[in-house]
Amino acid sequence: QVQLVESGGGLVQAGGSLRLSCAASGRTFSTYAMGWFRQAPGKDREFAATISASGAATYYADSVKGRFTISRDNAKNTMYLQMKSLKPEDTGVYYCAARWNTWWSVKRSDYEFWGQGTQVTVSS
Repeated sequence: QVQLVESGGGLVQAGGSLRLSCAASGRTFSTYAMGWFRQAPGKDREFAATISASGAATYYADSVKGRFTISRDNAKNTMYLQMKSLKPEDTGVYYCAARWNTWWSVKRSDYEFWGQGTQVTVSS
C-alpha cells in the first residue's frame, strides 16, 4: 500500500507560479512511477504529467508542456509539480497518483494509488 498526500495548492493570479508536493508513505517509493492529474469543475479528471520511477523519464500533456515541470526526490519519498505561467484554465483539483510499475503512463486506469487532491485556483 502507498499513501499519498498532496500539498501546495492555493489561489494565484494568472501568470503566477505554484509548486505542488506529493508525499508518499512506504519504503518502496523509488519503484513506483508517478503522475499528476487534474480535474476542473464539471469535467473529467485529466492527465497532466508523469515521471518514471527513477525520475529519468517524464511526459507532459500538451496543455502544460513548457510551463509545468514534474520531478521527484526518491530519498525524500516526494514528487513535485512546478507550475509557471499559470492560466485560469489550469484551475482545478490536482491529484497525485502512483502505479506499481517503473515506467510512466498517461492512463488513469494504470494508477493504483491516489491522493485526496489539492485545489489550485488561477484568477484572471
